[in-house]
Amino acid sequence: MDQIIIHVDMDAFFASVEIRDNPALRGKPLIIGSLPQERGVVSTCSYEARKFGIHSAMNIKEAYRLCPQGIYMHGQYEKYRAVSNRLHEIWNEYADASEYVALDEAYLDVTESAGSWEKACEFARAIKKRTLEEQGLTCSVGVAYCKAAAKTASEEKKPDGYFEIPTAEDFIRLIQDRDVRVLYTVGAKTAEKLNRAGIHTVRDIQTHQEEIIRSFGKQGQWITQLAFGVDPRRVSPYKPEDAKSISREITFQEDVADFGLLEDVLLLLSISVERRASRVGLYGEGVTVKLTYSDMKSITRSRLIPSTRSAAVIYEEAVKLLSQVQQKPVRLVGAGIYHLTGEYGRQIRIDELLPEMQEQERSRLDSALSSLGQRYSLDFAGNLDRIFQGETLYRTIEYMRKHRR
Repeated sequence: MDQIIIHVDMDAFFASVEIRDNPALRGKPLIIGSLPQERGVVSTCSYEARKFGIHSAMNIKEAYRLCPQGIYMHGQYEKYRAVSNRLHEIWNEYADASEYVALDEAYLDVTESAGSWEKACEFARAIKKRTLEEQGLTCSVGVAYCKAAAKTASEEKKPDGYFEIPTAEDFIRLIQDRDVRVLYTVGAKTAEKLNRAGIHTVRDIQTHQEEIIRSFGKQGQWITQLAFGVDPRRVSPYKPEDAKSISREITFQEDVADFGLLEDVLLLLSISVERRASRVGLYGEGVTVKLTYSDMKSITRSRLIPSTRSAAVIYEEAVKLLSQVQQKPVRLVGAGIYHLTGEYGRQIRIDELLPEMQEQERSRLDSALSSLGQRYSLDFAGNLDRIFQGETLYRTIEYMRKHRR
């Protein structure tokens, strides 16, 4: 067998962590994300909430309309990340290579580590068992000959499921008479185009192969390959340097017309970007600012700069970019860096000037934080670690919005 892939998908991950830590939530419709009176969307929800039609990315007010009796709460994302890290440690013990799609989902290549289909299935069952015993959480696991089939297998018996798809023939038999959306990458828009051409099932794709390739080009080739059970993709471990950008954004609960407040918020977002970049050892050669206005129109402004991850530099460049945009009420603001690199690329001798530059940048950042603290009667400098944990940044910025003077 060319490949043996295990796909692991946690069941309603964020909600399940909260239920594990507070058993009183068990059996109740739990919605993680924004609160009903706030702007925002559903991050995830328990299976009890899904019975009401609630799903991830749904507007929170629509979710409340469908399920006013639900329990709504903000997510505790640092906690979820810590749980995810432990899960990854467990799963990595079985894999030759691991590809993490999100905090709660992974492809594991066990071709060499298992050595046989039977052993790979033992690995998959052990992953389910240890995930439950060591973290108190359930997951759905699929074992298959390729990535697409492994993902389909993990979804087959959700929640707390286990399913095997040993061969392409088994995959085709399973999905042949299902809706086209069963295929990886066939979303709502692609499915709609296929439906308009009279193609509704995977079997239809198989019998209209040439027509689909003519109409959809490379995407059509990929879709028809999948319909015949062909997916040559390998498990690709994520490398931080593969990311295209590092950014942080915030949605206000009420539109903000005060661009002075936006500048203040950009300072905190810039610090968040620096912290994220430092964790993965990357620098950016460009700064970007994103705004979404009250009419939902979004704009992005960017400029190239010498390589940096300094919050002071990101903030100063972001403020310059902000000064160039139309000033009207803003719903969302974000800051980030792009053109990422692992090298601190200066055209001068770093060992001579870097310490002095860092000291200057830190001094400018401390000065900006001091001014920010005076403006809002808050100790930003002494509470940075706490501010960037969980939902505290969001709550801090909302406090600033209400108390700017």
